Amino acid sequence: MFENLKLHARAAQNRSILSLFDSPERAEEFSLRWGNMLFDYSKTNMDGAARDLLLELFAQAQVDRKRSAMFSGQKINETENRAVLHVALRNQGKGAIYVDGADVMPEVRATRASMVRFCKDVRSGDFRGQGGKITDVVNIGIGGSDLGPEMAVLALAPYHDGPNCHFVSNIDGAHISDVLKALNPETTLVIVASKTFTTIETMTNAATALDWMSKSVKNPAAQFAALSSATEKTAEFGIPDDRVFGFSDWVGGRYSLWGPIGLSIMIAIGPDHFNAFLEGAYEMDQHFLNTDPLENMPVMLALTGIWHNQVCGYGSRAVLPYDQRLARLPAYLQQLEMESNGKQVSMDGERLSVRSGPIVWGEPGTNGQHAFYQLLHQGTEIVPCEFMVAAQGHEEDLGHHHHLLLANCLAQSQALMVGRAMDDARGLAARKGYEGAELERQAQHRVFEGNRPSTTLLYPKLTPKVLGVLIALYEHRVFVEGAILNINSYDQWGVELGKELATALEPILRLGHKDEKLDASTQQLLDFVREHGN
Repeated sequence: MFENLKLHARAAQNRSILSLFDSPERAEEFSLRWGNMLFDYSKTNMDGAARDLLLELFAQAQVDRKRSAMFSGQKINETENRAVLHVALRNQGKGAIYVDGADVMPEVRATRASMVRFCKDVRSGDFRGQGGKITDVVNIGIGGSDLGPEMAVLALAPYHDGPNCHFVSNIDGAHISDVLKALNPETTLVIVASKTFTTIETMTNAATALDWMSKSVKNPAAQFAALSSATEKTAEFGIPDDRVFGFSDWVGGRYSLWGPIGLSIMIAIGPDHFNAFLEGAYEMDQHFLNTDPLENMPVMLALTGIWHNQVCGYGSRAVLPYDQRLARLPAYLQQLEMESNGKQVSMDGERLSVRSGPIVWGEPGTNGQHAFYQLLHQGTEIVPCEFMVAAQGHEEDLGHHHHLLLANCLAQSQALMVGRAMDDARGLAARKGYEGAELERQAQHRVFEGNRPSTTLLYPKLTPKVLGVLIALYEHRVFVEGAILNINSYDQWGVELGKELATALEPILRLGHKDEKLDASTQQLLDFVREHGN
């Protein structure tokens, strides 16, 4: 099926995307609406025949069967023999969800209730620091224990009515130093997020935070909470069980902000808004489960991604939220997509015959327009762009700002498709006074080839519920792409080797030993650090 798709793409590669709009129904037929959201993929070179082939690919890959297996608690993470049930964390239904014959929902609800109680205590002042009511929360984690909550807390800034939330992830001492130096240890709550309570970056930062707090308060561990399932280790650290919120191995880190990892989000915006966040994700889950592929937003977002990456050969994808509060969304989606689908081996252990997941990157508009959009418009690489924007902002008194934001977003997708022809470029150059050969030379620099694909996702306003919808939409997109590629989107063996080698190198670096097994380049780098380091 991929070969048929590639043949079709090659036959259409010189076709103008704009020409597809000769059909007056193009925009409507290559868009879909769900709830109060609109996904427009009409500014791509996908035509009806290509879409039919993609839908056949979806059916041949038995994505619907794999989807049912995930939602029913089967162990689709086969390399780790685990279920994949982040959907259970936001489940609003009354039915059971089973893993190994046991309903997991009572535990999910009990953990969420514990989170709500603690959150209310922190926000009300019933839980206090040793210097008064909690004013600041520091979430220490890395990867999924950091990217998700940090992204969501920033995104939902208009709903903040709790303590200020801060995030520390990097093992670079500058990160924790810069965060802590502005805070009062007597009114700070530290949340340590590590399922195993062994993650080296997280535990190093946690120890530093404990030492920082111990210089000002008698019982520093009294102002710590843990998001972990390793209760013995959290107890050794000094954190009592009533401030430890655990989660099961069927929740992967990059899919975990719906449960205990989202505690900082709940503290920032309150339990009611956090529940709206879960409701949005649950509604997207039900849409994904129960809607035919052609009208299914995660499916069509995924098939558009397959068309661009595996079929057309565009190896990167730009995520361009026109919302400053979604500034961390591209980084969040980098992990979600690249850690999930950055694989080279299929579920049966064979090397993939097509590309795996794309390189995902981006920045919020309009900042990106003054940075990398030059390459998007006139560079030699074609980068499919994924625009997203709200119809309205939160700042009612700054409506003119939002109109300009919307105009820029819509104009960029239009410009990528339409471009500027040579005749128009000549006219621009002529109006600037150029003539003859110089006019031709100047005009060449003003030509935009256009024909560059993009999609646009529109929603009314960035609320907690809408953010839940957006994140779940992309989670399910990753699932569909992984299912079509027949890869395991839920392990991450690629991150292990570097961590193992770092563990081995650290004592060599610290103690000044030499290791005859090291390659010459690494040894040279170590020697330089010893010469110039502390």
